[in-house]
Amino acid sequence: MSDQLDVGGITINVVFKDIKNVHLSVYPPDGRVRIAAPTRMSLDALRLYAIAKIDWIKQQQKKLHDQERETPREYLDRESHHVWGRRYLLKVIEADLPPIVQLKHSTLLLQVRPGSNEQKKQEILETWFREQLKPALVPLIANWEPRLGVHVAHFFVQRMKTRWGSCNPATRSIRVNTELAKKPPECLEYIVIHEMAHLLEPTHNHHFIALMDDFLPRWKFIRDELNHAPLSHQDWKY
Repeated sequence: MSDQLDVGGITINVVFKDIKNVHLSVYPPDGRVRIAAPTRMSLDALRLYAIAKIDWIKQQQKKLHDQERETPREYLDRESHHVWGRRYLLKVIEADLPPIVQLKHSTLLLQVRPGSNEQKKQEILETWFREQLKPALVPLIANWEPRLGVHVAHFFVQRMKTRWGSCNPATRSIRVNTELAKKPPECLEYIVIHEMAHLLEPTHNHHFIALMDDFLPRWKFIRDELNHAPLSHQDWKY
């Protein structure tokens, strides 16, 4: 069940769920606002809640509007791309051979078939970035499972439009954004720990914050670095 509120000229999408607490989120790129609320709450109560949070909502929207954003990728020679936080210059080679992607010194080599368009080049690179994440996740999860005392039954790597990661405690599965292969490795570790901690505490309450403080004392610094780095031309946030 969903509804909408208009508070101070801001449209807020409301989704009612079988949850215990209210969750307020502001999403990039344009500051879309969403409240996930327990089914028992009334719209009047949620309106009062939103009014109390209106200054925070506006602050978050301003941060998103002001945040630096990368230019759209065109997949041309000498275009800048990042892999694990390092900058590489793209080199496109056309050959009647299967597509490949390789790192050579400071160059990201993209071999495509003759006549490949921008969309095809993007698909090849996105597949390659996804393949970089999978082997990086296995040792991270194996390292943190005994330390957090949890077990991850499944993990997935996928293109996500509004989040760096997500967790499903019911299936004990986590998902991470393909874009994390472009960020420094510590960002991936932070997201993995964050999602695994949700297997112990599903919400972002004081218990969850205490868990993060205990297991990764620098998590807030890493989170801020991740969220204040230039956003890709698409819609990302955690």
